[in-house]
Amino acid sequence: MTPGDPLVPGSVNFRDTGGLPAGHGRTRSGVLFRSGNLAQLDDDGVAAIERLGIRTVVDLRADDEVAHAPSRVESLPVTTAHVPLFLGSVTSFFTQDMSLSDMYRSLAEESGAQIVTAIRAILDDPPALVHCTVGKDRTGVTVAVALAAAGVDREAIVADYARTEGLLPEWRNRDIVARLRQWHPEAVHLEELATRSPAPVMRAFLDDLETRYGSAAGFLTAHAMTEQEVRRLRDVLVEEDTVADSSAPAEKDLASNDSG
Repeated sequence: MTPGDPLVPGSVNFRDTGGLPAGHGRTRSGVLFRSGNLAQLDDDGVAAIERLGIRTVVDLRADDEVAHAPSRVESLPVTTAHVPLFLGSVTSFFTQDMSLSDMYRSLAEESGAQIVTAIRAILDDPPALVHCTVGKDRTGVTVAVALAAAGVDREAIVADYARTEGLLPEWRNRDIVARLRQWHPEAVHLEELATRSPAPVMRAFLDDLETRYGSAAGFLTAHAMTEQEVRRLRDVLVEEDTVADSSAPAEKDLASNDSG
């Protein structure tokens, strides 16, 4: 946690995506939050979620993950959208010894419709919180696509993603790596999959979306999100500093801000 991040006791990797540069504007504070799971919230953590005014929780975990670690927000007036993002077992990525880059490409190829569903849930009734188990991969991809489609500057998206690595507790990383090593002793990518969020990986992911779909917005519309919904995504997430041409594409500043 760093100064400026909301204090939510019992949470991990909790932060507000507000304040990121987006062309002639910045992302709104208090609209889109991201985190790891909410299973360990104490009473103060639950109260903190309520004070933040969060109305929608987008849970990207699989059914077995939810059953094993249910969220502690049932008492709050929030709507939970359960949108499992992995089409299969989480452990399959470790079994296949897949790299992070390959995992993210797989998410885009196999779970595009689910990513659209998750982003629609953000739009339905913000403020919204998007989370998975640790808020790194499924959350990282979903939030990155949403921010990119809303016109947030490329390097700001990359930096927001890369922050996760420094927010995961060291004890957690040691424990999870040791446990996974017992099951996958020869895996090359195990530590990267479990604990890392390297900036070049997110840069490559966004580059891949641009190559295959023209933009993150193009990825969303290719998976049945309407152009009107993409425009609303920018309206919801971004506050303009100056009057911009509303007829311009949502990602009009992306290319000029892309240093990766």
